[in-house]
Amino acid sequence: MGWLPFTSTTRSDEIRSGAAIPTRSERAVCWAARDAYYGCLDAHNIIDASKEPGASAAAKQCPEASAAFEKDCAAAWVKYFKQWRVADIQKRRRIEQLQAEGAVEASVTSSFAGGGSISGAGAKPQATKEDIQAMLDKKRG
Repeated sequence: MGWLPFTSTTRSDEIRSGAAIPTRSERAVCWAARDAYYGCLDAHNIIDASKEPGASAAAKQCPEASAAFEKDCAAAWVKYFKQWRVADIQKRRRIEQLQAEGAVEASVTSSFAGGGSISGAGAKPQATKEDIQAMLDKKRG
């Protein structure tokens, strides 16, 4: 119930506004609604549903999926997911373009223990503990 006696709020309204934190099952419902919405956008070749002309196309082509997505997810999540989708599509297209131009993928791994490595064309081999110890011994005399 809202702060006025004649108003009422539901759990979904509280989640939507950010007043309540969604439970695991509520997040799963949101993600399912998001995936259905993305599927509809993909089926109609709509990339950016947050700006025109994509917004009006999404409203026309995917009204049920859009309504469910907006209802089942927090407003901040809806905004984030829409922006993330556009960025992800742009990233994938750029990677495809670079691969078509002959770019070589570099495999990068990292750890806090210093065991990170970079491999790929022209990468230098990582110094081992023994290599570093030998350099120190050589400097010491």
